[in-house]
Amino acid sequence: MLDIGQIPTPCYVCEEEKLERNLKILDRVQKESGAKILLALKGFAMWSTFDLVGKYLCGTSASGLHEAMLGRETMNKEVHTYSPAFKEEEIAQIALISDHLVFNSPQQVRRFLRRAKNANPAVSCGIRVNPEISSAPVDLYNPCGIYSRLGTTIENFDPSILKYLDGMHFHALCEQNVDALEEVLKAFEEKFGNYIPQMEWINFGGGHHITRKDYDVDRLIEVVRGFKERYEDITVYLEPGEAVGWQTGPLVGSVLDIVHNGIDIAILDVSAEAHMPDTLAMPYRAEVRGAAKAGEKPYTYRLGGNTCLAGDIMGDYSFDRPLKIGDKIVFEDQIHYTMVKSTTFNGVQHPSIAIWTKEERLEIVKKFGYEDFKNRLS
Repeated sequence: MLDIGQIPTPCYVCEEEKLERNLKILDRVQKESGAKILLALKGFAMWSTFDLVGKYLCGTSASGLHEAMLGRETMNKEVHTYSPAFKEEEIAQIALISDHLVFNSPQQVRRFLRRAKNANPAVSCGIRVNPEISSAPVDLYNPCGIYSRLGTTIENFDPSILKYLDGMHFHALCEQNVDALEEVLKAFEEKFGNYIPQMEWINFGGGHHITRKDYDVDRLIEVVRGFKERYEDITVYLEPGEAVGWQTGPLVGSVLDIVHNGIDIAILDVSAEAHMPDTLAMPYRAEVRGAAKAGEKPYTYRLGGNTCLAGDIMGDYSFDRPLKIGDKIVFEDQIHYTMVKSTTFNGVQHPSIAIWTKEERLEIVKKFGYEDFKNRLS
């Protein structure tokens, strides 16, 4: 069990045993459905764990050059790269280190496919399509929302490019169960089903909350099997990011001061703006270990970060006992998405990155200091 007393703050802590639990669930899906699962680096890019992740998953999916490089350098299994728009000066390098290259539009295919193949004749190319249906809960994270730039709609699709391509990719989900995938898959097949038999692979994208307790894993296996039965010899890919890092560890901070202005306010050495940006963007309320909603327990505090941004607030939480300076505050489930989006805004101390090993030992794998702040600027 994670010993909070050993954690220097601020610090992200990935619990190795919980990460492997998720990976075993994903590996079961691979083995029983025949799908291949990739780690989406946009959701979990803690490469110090990739020896473990690579034991179970088939590779990584990237959103551009730097993520592709990270996947190649740190896991070195399959690398799949998609970008809303590739850059002319990067396409050859991306193709060289990628196994799959997914274009966003027919125009990008026509512009860059030959150059990509010249750089790497073995690269398998595809196109991302937009099935124009999604039940994503938040517009900010809805890839198929109105006026989306992500993927090509059937109206703008050009079948003539398919003779140059090996696969199709769609992504329409966000933290959703298999019923949402079934709805999207139905729309995908209705719009693009005539072209699927020409393909070698179909990528179902991400947003599959496979490792969440209420996710219907058995049904997912059935859905993938059914698709593969309808389209013989086709390879199916899934590329969750959040499902890999889901519930694998907290962000731990400390109380620096307590002030009062109509409400008791605890100022922490972690920041919502810099270290937990999804709580402001999504928005959502992070769970705090041992705490409840305001007023439900005897002592209520507003938790705020140590930046000059007035809105750098985690929310109002209540506790069984009064907080005091030096107390540690544990924000649950902050390894996926949160860590990859963190910044050094306002020069605040960036949290260290640590692993709580299966042997119940804390390993600090990265500390951040002034140079990290300075070197992002000029």
